Amino acid sequence: MGAEYHDPESRRRRSPWGVLALVMLTGIALMKNGVDMALGPPQPAAAAALGRSQGETFTPVTAVETLEHAPADRIRIPSLDIDAPLMNVGLDPDGWIEAPPAEDPDIAGWYQNGIAPGQRGTAVIVGHVDNATGPAVFYGLGSVKTGRRIEVPRLDGSTAVFEVYGVEVYDKEEFPGSQVYGDTGYPELRVITCGGAYSRERGYDANVVVFARLVSSR
Repeated sequence: MGAEYHDPESRRRRSPWGVLALVMLTGIALMKNGVDMALGPPQPAAAAALGRSQGETFTPVTAVETLEHAPADRIRIPSLDIDAPLMNVGLDPDGWIEAPPAEDPDIAGWYQNGIAPGQRGTAVIVGHVDNATGPAVFYGLGSVKTGRRIEVPRLDGSTAVFEVYGVEVYDKEEFPGSQVYGDTGYPELRVITCGGAYSRERGYDANVVVFARLVSSR
């Protein structure tokens, strides 16, 4: 499950954003529904809306130098006490985005066929909200506030630092793939988990999406 370094150009050539958007727009869960559990699902706090119209992009006030490609290693959200290792995830044989193993609630996944955190474009990190034993890595993701920082240490020794500028909850049947995954022209990050209402038959009916942009690196 450790990340491996690959040629940046080959990574860029293998970025199937259209496939990702299509998967989400079908209404299938990012991680194929929540795990069936006896307890009710956790409900995220009120989301911090993007405050912009559909399709409008965010423009940072200060330009930040983008980073070269390097695989992501961990994700830290200090305000939520999240400090989790990342594993590489891709697409499964059916074309769905893979999730980290449900039996390991403390690990998240970086979509390795897309953008590395800190590069120009939109990097994507996913994780479970819970599993059969209780809360998982992104249980509290919906409560993160705008202005909070997300740190992504990378395998080249650098750390990409992002600032949250919006949190949205999208119904899986109306997931705006192009808005979530699209290239804004800046280095951005999306952190995604399941959310919304829960049923044993269908799992969670929505996705919590955190929007963040690169503000520094070290």
